[in-house]
Amino acid sequence: MKKIFIAKLEKFDNSLYPYHVKVSEEVYQPFAEAKIKRILVSYNDGAPVHNAFLSKDGGKFIKLNKVTMKKEGLIVGDEVIVKIEEDKSKYGVPLAPEMEELLKQDLDGEALFHKLTDGKIRSLLFKINSYKSSDKKIETAIVILEHLKANNGVLDWKMLNDAFKIGYSV
Repeated sequence: MKKIFIAKLEKFDNSLYPYHVKVSEEVYQPFAEAKIKRILVSYNDGAPVHNAFLSKDGGKFIKLNKVTMKKEGLIVGDEVIVKIEEDKSKYGVPLAPEMEELLKQDLDGEALFHKLTDGKIRSLLFKINSYKSSDKKIETAIVILEHLKANNGVLDWKMLNDAFKIGYSV
């Protein structure tokens, strides 16, 4: 399923996700009926971004982050061509090759990783993907899997953030 529409790039005041485009009920409804929650969104034929529909004040919207806005040269007030299609990827975000390889090698870590909720998995993969350096992606992935193994699969964000600061040591 694919939908294309024109929307104005807007900004919420006092919001966790300030930059957004509103989605009409007409555009949203076919995705809702098909129970499609994760979507790929592109703006002005730019690179697709993994995303989801969000709700606020009874309406639907799609958030944009500063990285996407900068990469696509977008500013608040712009009218953009928005293309939405179903995200058929396994996780709803890209799986870094570094993490994919570690999951193949560390079966205990892989089992605990896949017991996490989809949202937690996406958050962890987003963290790994935020780095450009392959070495940093590997280090981050190792810290995540070691954290899960040390805590019997329980993800404690504060402890994990502390572990990121320390890094992984052999």
